[in-house]
Amino acid sequence: MKLALCNEVLAGLPLEAQCERAAALGYDGLEIAPFTLSDTPEQIDAREAARIRGVVESFGLVVTGLHWLLVKPAGLSLTDADAALRQRTLQFMERLTGLCAELGGRVLVHGSPGQRRIADGETHATALGRLQEGLAQVARAAATNGVVYCIEPLSSHETQLLNTVAQAAEVVRAIGNPHLRTMIDCSAAGLGESEPLPALIDRWLPTGLIGHVQVNDPNRRGPGQGAMAFAPILAALQRNGYDGVIAVEPFDYVPDGPGVAAFAAGYLKGLLEALP
Repeated sequence: MKLALCNEVLAGLPLEAQCERAAALGYDGLEIAPFTLSDTPEQIDAREAARIRGVVESFGLVVTGLHWLLVKPAGLSLTDADAALRQRTLQFMERLTGLCAELGGRVLVHGSPGQRRIADGETHATALGRLQEGLAQVARAAATNGVVYCIEPLSSHETQLLNTVAQAAEVVRAIGNPHLRTMIDCSAAGLGESEPLPALIDRWLPTGLIGHVQVNDPNRRGPGQGAMAFAPILAALQRNGYDGVIAVEPFDYVPDGPGVAAFAAGYLKGLLEALP
């Protein structure tokens, strides 16, 4: 398993300083939020992507993938009643699959609760149908670019669409493209799932539908900064043969971004080293 840091945790620093800090803390890579690179990340061309990739790799890191995809530009939506807006959003998402590949990443994580809301006056079924239709189109772009696009289950505190791994897996299976999968976010799963995380991992990882794992506590702080125990979670990943990336994604930075990045690295590396 490789350890990545979601780079918005250090977003107050230039990219070079983010990489220097992450490498010094023992991370293997950065999971990049595109809005930290540009207000218009879809306009980052292959040459600029190669430059960014070169900066990251010069510190001995890799770009593991992208997440927090639809923050900028503002106003995107995959479920809005406006067909032109949905198409613009899909074109943006398709471009991000190419950007991910150009940066050397392998996985995109689609959380974006605000961009998959149920429009006023519409039904859950209508919104879900639009989301599924859009994900099918993006999966084709992901296949073309050799990356995996993951739809992230989020708790009902954030969205009414796809709150559990089972719900997300149903959409993934309906689309039937291996470049579309779902993933496990520990904070969201801790809030929205009916079974403990180790049991959830034991149930879903063998299906091949899980493409990524993000680690954070249900209190929205970093792993080890709340009540969730991560040793059993990492043990479950190991016994199921997971050899992908685990990405540190806190939302509440205590004591601050660099501090939580350091705490999480030490905590997780200690747990990983203790695995048999």
